[in-house]
Amino acid sequence: MHAEYPDWYRTLTFKQKTTLVAPSGGEIHQTWYEAASLPGLLRIDSDLASKSGTLFARDSIFVFSQGKQVSAQAGLNELLVLGFDAYRQSPARTEAQLRSLGFDLARFHDDVWQGKPVFVVGALRGDTASKQFWIDKATLLFVRVLERGSQGRVDIRFNKYQRAGAGWVATEVVQLVNGTRRLLEEYTDVRANVPLPDAMFEPKQWATVRHWSVPRSSRY
Repeated sequence: MHAEYPDWYRTLTFKQKTTLVAPSGGEIHQTWYEAASLPGLLRIDSDLASKSGTLFARDSIFVFSQGKQVSAQAGLNELLVLGFDAYRQSPARTEAQLRSLGFDLARFHDDVWQGKPVFVVGALRGDTASKQFWIDKATLLFVRVLERGSQGRVDIRFNKYQRAGAGWVATEVVQLVNGTRRLLEEYTDVRANVPLPDAMFEPKQWATVRHWSVPRSSRY
C-alpha cells in the first residue's frame, strides 16, 4: 500500500454530510468539517458554530464542547491508520499500530468484495468474527473492516473512491451494526494538499485558530 502511492497527499479537507440512525429508526442529519494532516492528525468539527468536535492527534483523542476540552485519552483511530496513514508513514509503523489495535496480521486470505478480488488480513477463510480489514487487490485501497463492538458486529465500508491529488479518498463511508446501517458519511468539497497550520491540530488552540473552512476575510 505504501509503495504503490509514493506521492499520496499530505493534507486533506472536506465537508461531510453525516446521517446518524437511532436504534428507534429515526435519522439525525449533521454537517461535519474534517481536516487531516498525515500521518496521525485528524480534526473533526461536528458543530462549527459551537466549536465542538474531536481531535485525533497521533496516539491521543481529545473531545471538545463549546470550545472547551472535555476529555482526553490515549487511543488510535483505526480508520485513519488504514484509510490514510498507511500510505504516508513507514510500513513498520503501520504494522505496529495495527497489532496494537488487535489485528492478527499472521492471519490472511483472499476473497471477493463487491465483485472485486481483495486481501483480507486478520482472519482465515470463512472467519467473519475475528477483527479484520479488507484491501482491494488491484488498487491496494482499504475498503472494509469487520470487528466486534459494544453493540455487536460492526461492519465499516469505504465506498465511492475518488482521486485526491496523487492519492484517493472514499467519499462514502457506511457503518453497519448487526447488519443495520447506523452511520452514513458523504464527503463533498474534497481538497488535497491544502496548507494547514500546525495550530489546527493543537488541543490548546482548538477554539482560537482560524478554521480552514472560513475565508481569510471572515472571523471564526
